[in-house]
Amino acid sequence: MQHLTKAGLYLFFFLLFTSCGKDEDYTAYFGGEVLNPRGKYLIFSKEDIVIDTIFLDKNNRFFVKFDSLTPSMYSFKHGADYQYIYFEKNDSIMVSVDSNEFDESIVFSGRGEKKNNFMMELFLMHESDRTNSYNIYDYDFDKFSRVIDSTHALRKKFYTERKKAIEWSDDFDFYASSRVNLNYYTKKEYYPYVHARRTGKEVMSKLPKDFYNFRKTIDFNDAKLIHYSPYVRYLSALLNNMAITKWHKKGSVSEDSYSNNIEKLKLADSMFANEQVKNQMLNNIAFAYLLEDQNIENNKKFLDSYMKFSTDDSKTNEIRKIGNAIQNLAKGAQLPKVDFVDRNNNTISIGKNLENETVIFFWTSCAKGQLEGIYDKIRGLKKTHPTVDFIAVNVDENDEWDNIASEYDSANVLQLRAADFNELRDKWVITKIKRTIILNPGGTIKDAFTYLMDDKFEEALSN
Repeated sequence: MQHLTKAGLYLFFFLLFTSCGKDEDYTAYFGGEVLNPRGKYLIFSKEDIVIDTIFLDKNNRFFVKFDSLTPSMYSFKHGADYQYIYFEKNDSIMVSVDSNEFDESIVFSGRGEKKNNFMMELFLMHESDRTNSYNIYDYDFDKFSRVIDSTHALRKKFYTERKKAIEWSDDFDFYASSRVNLNYYTKKEYYPYVHARRTGKEVMSKLPKDFYNFRKTIDFNDAKLIHYSPYVRYLSALLNNMAITKWHKKGSVSEDSYSNNIEKLKLADSMFANEQVKNQMLNNIAFAYLLEDQNIENNKKFLDSYMKFSTDDSKTNEIRKIGNAIQNLAKGAQLPKVDFVDRNNNTISIGKNLENETVIFFWTSCAKGQLEGIYDKIRGLKKTHPTVDFIAVNVDENDEWDNIASEYDSANVLQLRAADFNELRDKWVITKIKRTIILNPGGTIKDAFTYLMDDKFEEALSN
């Protein structure tokens, strides 16, 4: 890696050759460098369980020894981004990553590099496929099949060639082959309902009888895959397909309606015998639904159904927390108290002290490109709604926010940052940047679940 010092390289190769001891030795090493870091550390996890918080040094480098690391798939997260990394026994893996282009910049080196670089190449291929496949769901069945079969054949060929050259383990192959096939299967699950939504034409009855035969090859109760994103994405597409096409024959199908999501809960309960898999999928369904449909009455009925099917009664159950928090964000309620700091590091609370109708929006330096459009709209809204105040809340962990915020001083927007982002997330249910809150004078809620850039946003403001 070109950014590591010679001393660092010597240390790395010393560790590389001294980590291959006795058979019972599962020592492993993980190190590297983060360019343009978004924070001071990385999170190293397995199946959503944090194993280590790895801090960067003054040169934004890190190096850690694991006394015992079982061969398996792990993940590392920095800021809002994460990626997978597979460790065989005694691997010593270095990674270089640039936070400005997280996935595209990742390069692995050291013992274990080949299989991990292969997985990154495959990941980027599939991301490119997804970006370029927007229109394929408009195609008739024959053209759709030709396109996805051709792409899948290319990915399969790449996988087969690299498998032969690298000679990786059966366990790693389990994840590699799963990624290749599940991305293909996911497109097949999307096709009927996305085609109907786009074209208004029903296609389910025209599919060959064997179109979904691949489902017989999938283990719907494999807890080993439940934290692997290609598997979760596939199961989500499957449930969407089964629920939506059950109720809609053609046109205007929606995957976030109350009835469809109740049906998905029922399907998940009946399909998944493994409790870990079932609870994870119930949580995914609930998480997506509760952040889209903010009808308080529907939310209560939905949560009642969720509670009936879920056996996850742990105190850490995020869905229960989100459900309770959403109830506290009903129209007319007082906005729950959260502390912020301004650019002078003064503590500020948003609430009863508000004199005017107020719009609160959220931003991150990771999506700086969206800010110009947001401020253009704010400038227009200030002309048509001069009494409305605007508050910008940054959700980053680094100190870059002040410099970026200063670029928009002329917009006359109050710039704040959460004193405790976990408190902000839990009390205001801030799980995505595309979210805006409108408050009445005095801090009561007018609409806690809207978005400033929506075409109809202005209709929600006072004239």
